[in-house]
Amino acid sequence: MPPTSIDAHVRLDTHPTHPSAVTAVLTGSQAHVPHVGLEAADWTVVAKNVLVLVRIDHEEPYWAEKAAQHLMADGITVEITPRLREAMDEEWTWASYPMPWCTRTEIREVSNEAQKIYDDIRHGQLLIHAHAEDGHTTVAVGTDIGSGKSVYLHGEDHLRQVADTFDSPAQALVAFEKLHGADMRPGPAPMTDTERAATEARGTLPTAAPEPARPEPEAVPAYTADPGDHDAALDQFLNAHGDWEKWRTWSDDTTHAIHESQTLRIERVHEAHPRETAWTVAAYETPVSDRMWHLTITGTTPAPMLQTLLDSLAEGDAWETAIGSPATEKTVTQATRALTDAGWRHTVDGRWIRWETTQGDAGVQFDAFAAQSPHSTLVTWTLWAGPSIGQPAWAIHASPYTPAPVIARLTEELAHGTGTRQRKTTTRPQRPQLNVTLPAVTPHVPRTQPSPHR
Repeated sequence: MPPTSIDAHVRLDTHPTHPSAVTAVLTGSQAHVPHVGLEAADWTVVAKNVLVLVRIDHEEPYWAEKAAQHLMADGITVEITPRLREAMDEEWTWASYPMPWCTRTEIREVSNEAQKIYDDIRHGQLLIHAHAEDGHTTVAVGTDIGSGKSVYLHGEDHLRQVADTFDSPAQALVAFEKLHGADMRPGPAPMTDTERAATEARGTLPTAAPEPARPEPEAVPAYTADPGDHDAALDQFLNAHGDWEKWRTWSDDTTHAIHESQTLRIERVHEAHPRETAWTVAAYETPVSDRMWHLTITGTTPAPMLQTLLDSLAEGDAWETAIGSPATEKTVTQATRALTDAGWRHTVDGRWIRWETTQGDAGVQFDAFAAQSPHSTLVTWTLWAGPSIGQPAWAIHASPYTPAPVIARLTEELAHGTGTRQRKTTTRPQRPQLNVTLPAVTPHVPRTQPSPHR
């Protein structure tokens, strides 16, 4: 079942001064719900309903995307600004990384362990007794307050690691003094530039400019609703249904989602033109058989229509089809009953049977000839809205043998569903501005240029 909707909106954006940190601005009557979750994930509160994620490994966009996925799975609306989305999609690596044999995933694991050590020190969980310079890096010895175990730390920032462990502080200090007695200094080492910049980014924001007044979204028929974030809808669908698995192609332009049976597949083209095919759903009798039926969706399809389709795929409607049986009068009636009940105009023009609203701004077309020609490339079902079926604002096309229950759920949403649409304003809305009274410190983070084919 899809998660219960929560009246909370989380807007994620890049930090105004820190090069990789992420801010979260929370609104809504239940803003405390994501607030608790983000704080538990080590986001820092800097103002009322404003939090920041700051890390010493500069992986904030990656972990912010993980946080967004968890929030959306819980029914919380998450908005990701375009510039943060670009940072999330960027593939980069540390220049001159000292462990070149590590993959990007392994590098992230190493730096995350370093982040945990840093957080334990910052929160007072790991007490540092002494430090010393060891060549070009820093070493230290400390004790975990909770477990009583002592550790020998080697490295700085995203390269800090536990090099050895001891059963007591005395053992650790004796061993540390043997190695670094001449250079040994009490307490923790001075902050690195990276740590200092992170501390400043987490500084208090004494004032935050109020969000500009945004007009409340208006309730509209589902077929005129905003498309919303299609990528977020796919992520939320996959997070909620463990029997589907996400597959990335060689190019980041396309994502595939495949059911565990391997007989139902989704292809999502991320950068498709708004009126071109952005989604393709295909069903197969067996994992290696020919395609039984398929359905395509344009990128401007309203969010309620897309969600209805995804719900029908999750609930098994996609398998309710008789293999080798074209649409009959009974199945067509079943699939379009909602349109008839809603009083849509019903016309027959040769091979085409059409249902349209009285205003003519949305409709459904059934091609009886195409339904009897399963091996042709003709479209059997067309659901659309806009000026005309020839120039639709969005469209859904389905092939012969597309299950009647799937079409029925889509036409039900088309006829009776509702959604929201942002009211158009005469002035361009400005994003919330945070008045940060902090010195601008930009640590040098060497990165390789991303591949043009990432």
